[in-house]
Amino acid sequence: MRLPRLFRSDPATDSAYALYAEVVRQSRLPAFYLDGGVPDSLDGRFDLIALHAFLLMRRLKGEGAAGQDMAQRLFDIMFADMDRSLREMGVGDLGVGRRVKAMASAFYGRIAAYDKGLAEGEAVLGEALRRNLFGTADPAPPVLQRMADYLRRQVREGETWPAAALLGGQVRFPPPDWAG
Repeated sequence: MRLPRLFRSDPATDSAYALYAEVVRQSRLPAFYLDGGVPDSLDGRFDLIALHAFLLMRRLKGEGAAGQDMAQRLFDIMFADMDRSLREMGVGDLGVGRRVKAMASAFYGRIAAYDKGLAEGEAVLGEALRRNLFGTADPAPPVLQRMADYLRRQVREGETWPAAALLGGQVRFPPPDWAG
């Protein structure tokens, strides 16, 4: 009889945690909130995490079964963290599952909107960002353009990330162009 691994870590899961840590690190940059116009709120923070997770998952999608497995691990870690955060904020056990399910649904909606915006052009991407990333805020056109440019730049940057490094949890988002 074999005992389950209690103290050894799984390299793929460790890599997914490293990717998630990078998503969170990038999403916490003050430039997004100070000069990028993203509301500094729970929703704004969730939306920046969702945006950066989208970028990684979009890139992982091109790496076959290993990439899809890593994207799923990243998703699972992200929503386990959302669950933990809601509990720390005092959301009751009965409400956490419902809220996490709503957040997952919102995340899938954002993925579809950003994919469509990247495929269909400026106006569609701008509307996707206005509706999702900025929520109730009304960003000025230059701010909206800045974020659309940032998103497209990150997509291009992601195409240069070596698959082995990405699957090994080694990735670094460049800072926003406007960050000092």
